[in-house]
Amino acid sequence: MADEEGEIQHKPMKDIRVGSYIMIDGIPCRVVEIETSSPGKHGSAKMRVTGIGIFDGQKKSLIKTSHADADVPTITKRKAQVVSLTDTSVQVMDSETYEVYDLPLTEDFKGKLNPGQEVEVLDTMGRKALYRTWNQ
Repeated sequence: MADEEGEIQHKPMKDIRVGSYIMIDGIPCRVVEIETSSPGKHGSAKMRVTGIGIFDGQKKSLIKTSHADADVPTITKRKAQVVSLTDTSVQVMDSETYEVYDLPLTEDFKGKLNPGQEVEVLDTMGRKALYRTWNQ
């Protein structure tokens, strides 16, 4: 199903795994922990999913029954090359389209990037974020 901000798919909660992505409070998050409670006499099993926002790095929680649907963002991973760095941002060039754009430089990547280095960028919901780097 297409959403005005990007592609959103619906997936049963029981199919969500650690390392996958899920929408929590309208923010795409990487799942870092899943807790499942046993079903009660008249109820169904509940799942508590903890995720880290891919754009803001904040921890978020979602509680739903295991048979409920979850919103899952469509995420594209793209390779890019670091063009330049400042204290707060990094300018990268997409390896396929040669598009150049600026991304915020998070604490996770400070001191780990150099011009010419290859990085992986997540693209979803009309926004991009640094995801991973390879050491050179």
